[in-house]
Amino acid sequence: MAEAVRCLGAVLAGGASSRMGMDKAFIEIGGVPMVVRAVEALRAAGAAPVLVVGGDAVRVNGLGLDALGDLFPGEGPLGGVITALRALDLHSDALDAVVTMPCDVILPDAAAVRRVLAGLAAAADSADGSAAADLIVPIGAGVPQWAHAAWRRRCLGPLTEAFDRGVRALHAVARQLHAVEVEVPGEGWFRDADRPEDLPAGGRA
Repeated sequence: MAEAVRCLGAVLAGGASSRMGMDKAFIEIGGVPMVVRAVEALRAAGAAPVLVVGGDAVRVNGLGLDALGDLFPGEGPLGGVITALRALDLHSDALDAVVTMPCDVILPDAAAVRRVLAGLAAAADSADGSAAADLIVPIGAGVPQWAHAAWRRRCLGPLTEAFDRGVRALHAVARQLHAVEVEVPGEGWFRDADRPEDLPAGGRA
């Protein structure tokens, strides 16, 4: 049986929320801010610690969550993933990877995250003990959901090099790494809210 991989959880909250017209992280669904729902899903899946990368750190801390300043604010999720990977050693040298989730997921699902983490553990369970994959990416609706992936430490170098070359699309650099895909059923776990009409009934700021 594959041994569990110790992962830091990172909720990516650095987006401008321009189409929503308000900070998506703090919109409440069922009375709970979206950023809190994402953090709780990662924690329930076994990620620890869980950090909120980017966004309004004062408001994040006010919710009892741990904020991590985005090293590349306004540069998109690739910068957020790099920031989270750089934070691994700040928390524990025993952490092996980062599992990410956007802050604006409508129905964050711990079971979906656990499938990704199980895939990460299985990919490391090779005959020689080496890790077989740089990252595990879940497939939702037939599409790789890169912002929900688990990234091993060694992804930091290639991601940073691509960022320094001017690459900003997360999928563009992720496709250059050795990724293993994991099928995750359903669509709610990755559906996000970009506009007010995307929110379920009762969603409010």
